[in-house]
Amino acid sequence: MKTILENEKLILRHEPGKGAWTYHLVIPGTKDIRGSWGAMKVSGTIDGYEFKDLNLAPVTNADKMISVNGTIRKAINKGGGDEVIVTMYKNSDNKLRSEDQLFDIFNDAGMLTKFKALPNDEQEEIIDTILSQPNESRQEQKIMAAIKKLS
Repeated sequence: MKTILENEKLILRHEPGKGAWTYHLVIPGTKDIRGSWGAMKVSGTIDGYEFKDLNLAPVTNADKMISVNGTIRKAINKGGGDEVIVTMYKNSDNKLRSEDQLFDIFNDAGMLTKFKALPNDEQEEIIDTILSQPNESRQEQKIMAAIKKLS
C-alpha cells in the first residue's frame, strides 16, 4: 500500500444537500493520482477509527475526496467543521508497469510463444494498449481480450 497521508490534520467538511458527500474530507496532494470512480480505493484511520476500501473520489482539476458516513462520524464523535487526524493508504494496485510482467502473464497462460510469433508491430500495439490502461481492472480486460485473440 502506498501512503497518502500519515497523521495529517484535516477538517471534516459539511455541505448540505450533497447526498453521500454531505460530510467529506478533501485529501491534499491527490490531484495527480490517476484513476476513475470506484477504481481508487483507500484504507486507513480517521481519529483512530479504521476504515477499509473507501472510494477516493475524483474531482476535476482538484484534490480528491472521501465521503465520511454516519457510522464513522458517530464512532469518532465529530461533525462538520471539526478537525480530524487522518492516516490513509492507497490500496495497492497490481497494475502492470513493464513488458516483462506482461510476458510473464502470457507465459503463464501458455500464450507467450504465440505472442512472440506475431509481427513486431502487432506485439507493440498489444503491449502499448495494455500498459497504457489507467488501472488494473482495465488492464485485465485488455489482457483477456489479447489471450482470447491468441488462442
